[in-house]
Amino acid sequence: MTESDISAFADRLRGDLIEPHHSDYDEVRALYNGMIDKRPRLIARCANVADVIASVKFGGVSGLPVAIRSGGHNGPGLGSCDDGLVIDLGAMSGVHVDPEARTVRSEPGASQGDVDHATHAFGLAVPAGIVSTTGLAGLTLGGGHGYLTRQHGLTIDNLIEADVVLADGSFITANSERNADLFWAIRGGGGNFGVVTSFVYRAHSVNNVYAGPIFWDISEARQVMERYRDFLPTASEALCPFLAIKTVPSAAPFPQDIWGRRICAIISCYNGPAGEGEAAMRPLLEQLPEPIFAAVGEMPFPALQALFDNLLPPGYQWYWKGDFVKDLSDDAIAVHIEHGGRSPTELSLMHLYPIDGAAGRIGSDETAWGCRDATWSMVIAGISPRPEDAEAIAAWAKGYWDALRPYTLGAAYINFMMDDEGDERVKATYAQNYERLARVKAKYDPANFFRVNQNIAPAPAK
Repeated sequence: MTESDISAFADRLRGDLIEPHHSDYDEVRALYNGMIDKRPRLIARCANVADVIASVKFGGVSGLPVAIRSGGHNGPGLGSCDDGLVIDLGAMSGVHVDPEARTVRSEPGASQGDVDHATHAFGLAVPAGIVSTTGLAGLTLGGGHGYLTRQHGLTIDNLIEADVVLADGSFITANSERNADLFWAIRGGGGNFGVVTSFVYRAHSVNNVYAGPIFWDISEARQVMERYRDFLPTASEALCPFLAIKTVPSAAPFPQDIWGRRICAIISCYNGPAGEGEAAMRPLLEQLPEPIFAAVGEMPFPALQALFDNLLPPGYQWYWKGDFVKDLSDDAIAVHIEHGGRSPTELSLMHLYPIDGAAGRIGSDETAWGCRDATWSMVIAGISPRPEDAEAIAAWAKGYWDALRPYTLGAAYINFMMDDEGDERVKATYAQNYERLARVKAKYDPANFFRVNQNIAPAPAK
């Protein structure tokens, strides 16, 4: 790769090609997770699909490792690579809503907030996550769960079609009829198979929701967790309450007299008006102690999605561990209280996201996401704005996760996995679907060009 090769590549792009000597290189290469610092050789800021095709082809002939970056939230920093080429899709963020067909076409650089803003005008929403700044592309390819999962399934359960640039630079469309094997694989298989340049989703009726957080002191955690565990199977699927153990941040909008208190929290969303939401929550709350804080009310769905954005800006230190959970036993609750109750920083947390209901009625072999019998997707996240806390938050998350291993399914949401978990962990996550994924990988990416990810190795040729 010579300077003339790089110059010729830059000339083929409508977007910018950023090199280390550019004045904005450090800003452009910065990752959401401040714990990870990577220095790519080139960053192609793609303006359109033609730029993506040119970038993939250049990556193939240059021999550089290639990373794909969309919204940029990836915890282990897999949207970048040292001394390689980053194909940055952030500028490709268009969203088009068809209110009659109730479908949404989204480019890969769109955030969840971009899609929520576009769909809300029509009283619609695409099931996705819980933070509006999350990139919808990476969330989708990993599976996607959030406030609408119990009622309408995972994000991949609402994916209708995708346009994909393959490792050889060719462009294809994948849906249930065309390239159906690839369509199956990208629904949970991550970025292993190509660069998705367009997603088409099914949208659902969502307007105002009854939602918000409720906090109890950590001393009430056992009672709250037991009641929540028993309540969830009976709850309306329009209600999605997730459980948390965390600390009240020392910041608005939380009252100053509870700043820094260890808490057990339930953050819920009911897709409907306040009266219905109150009725849906009542059987849970009437058997629990008085909370120390409650801010539940009717609000537009995009407002709920953005509720916690300011607490989690780019550049903080993150170390997270995940697992799927079937049952929340009394012994597991004890472990949560012990480890969650001594988190090292105010922002460190444990969340249990419900993935039952509609998500659980999809067959384990219908998509690459194979853990359809889990009740929750758990994440333990050590978080801090201070680089000097990196070692402590990682040690806490690992210790907490290790203590819970006897009570989990041994597999995890790939978007909650760090880059140090190894191939066996990836295989365990895909379980019975791994061999099929490896065959699809061998068909569409036999040289493992797309390998800066939670990697699925191509199946050996027979």
